[in-house]
Amino acid sequence: MMVSSRQKKRIVLVHPRGFNWFPGKRDITDIANRMVPQGVLSIAAYLKQKGHEVFVYDCLGPGAPLDLQKQAGAILAYQPQMVGFSATTSSFPDAADLARLIKNHSSAIATVCGGVHVSALEGKLLNAYPAFDFLIAGEGEETIAELADEIPAADIRGLIWRNQDEITVNDVRPKISDLDSLPFPAYEQLKGFPRDYHLPLFSYIHTPGATMITSRGCLYQCSYCDRSVFKKGFRYNSAGYIYDHMKYLRETFGVRHINIYDDLFTANRPRIVKLCEKLSRRPLGLHFNCAVRIGYTDDDLLDMLKDAGCLMVSLGIESADPAMLARHKSGITLDDVRDTVKRIQKAGLRAKGLFMMGLPGETEASVKRTSDFILSLDLDDMNMAKFTPFPGAPLWTAIREEGTFHEDWRLMNCLNFVFVPRGIASKERLDQLYNEYVKRFYSDKKWRKKFRNRIWQHRNSLLYLIRHLPSFWSAKNQFEPQKGK
Repeated sequence: MMVSSRQKKRIVLVHPRGFNWFPGKRDITDIANRMVPQGVLSIAAYLKQKGHEVFVYDCLGPGAPLDLQKQAGAILAYQPQMVGFSATTSSFPDAADLARLIKNHSSAIATVCGGVHVSALEGKLLNAYPAFDFLIAGEGEETIAELADEIPAADIRGLIWRNQDEITVNDVRPKISDLDSLPFPAYEQLKGFPRDYHLPLFSYIHTPGATMITSRGCLYQCSYCDRSVFKKGFRYNSAGYIYDHMKYLRETFGVRHINIYDDLFTANRPRIVKLCEKLSRRPLGLHFNCAVRIGYTDDDLLDMLKDAGCLMVSLGIESADPAMLARHKSGITLDDVRDTVKRIQKAGLRAKGLFMMGLPGETEASVKRTSDFILSLDLDDMNMAKFTPFPGAPLWTAIREEGTFHEDWRLMNCLNFVFVPRGIASKERLDQLYNEYVKRFYSDKKWRKKFRNRIWQHRNSLLYLIRHLPSFWSAKNQFEPQKGK
């Protein structure tokens, strides 16, 4: 039902920047990979469907200033009645600073913040950050819509608010069961979309690219994952909805490649079979990448993914140390990993391994074991994240017993080591090991030969790299191994 003109709100939804690189170094992450803020766009589309006037301001978008005062000025230029933020742990301080600047301009503007960080810490954040009027725990679409529709705060599930001098945490809002009922994300709200939103280099053939999320929730609770705060559960869009979403991106914006950022894309096999059948019968002229959990692939499904236009499949592996795997990502063996990588590549797909360094229990021996294992897999690509403890993750409550933890939210972005496990001598040594082993993979002769043989497919990435060569060269120097302390 549409809201009345009296209730109609002018709302700006903000994707705060945060700090995404190394202290003292120029942040170039938005040059290498500028992701679409999917959560913000989903909420924007839902609010528009409810009749509200909605704008999206991406602080990481093309041309967005770095200065918070200028960002606040740009947000205020929309003359909003409500400003909503979706923040990660590392971007939450920027969101709080922007909310303060907005409130200093006009106390009448309602300020709201949501995201995993908020869902994990809840009321204590509202107490510590008075510039926020409301916080939202869990999924944001329905909660912020009810707030905009002026439903009494006490009656809005998922809302955290001030009841006079008391912080009130309302009952948990039930998760949206029918994701197909949600409109497509409001991509049109993004300045420069899709041309100025870049997928990771050499992960695509054709441009422009876009991102999608086709499911919510996870059936597992890995020790390091902050999304565990949402508890176990798995909901998904139907094959028909996904196909129509892809078609919309292709026909409306000319998108030629899509990165699907689901945690468990293939967990429901029948929907992926139906999707692949649709894409094979009625091709849309695009490729896509996806991530799968080991144990949710079979040869027939991999063949279908290939026929449907899939280019690359990512696997969350994390470590090659059996004790580390058993503790942090149970149900996966190294033999399973080897078998899955081989079968992915046999189907003609590229295999990308996702790893994590510095988890509790890590030692120099486990780091080397993982590096050796990575090389033995003959992967097409690899990503090594720096373990970051996040509020809401199962290991968060006892993390200080596992090593040295410097809790600086601005640096908690998987690009800085804020935690050093007991088995590693120092942060400097951990950084040295990281740089050595990342460089080891990309210096491997077998990988370089494989990369050279397909470089012609990646003309768009190569041209982009050349245009931004000084920035990328500067970033490369950050990964040069230096003598540790």
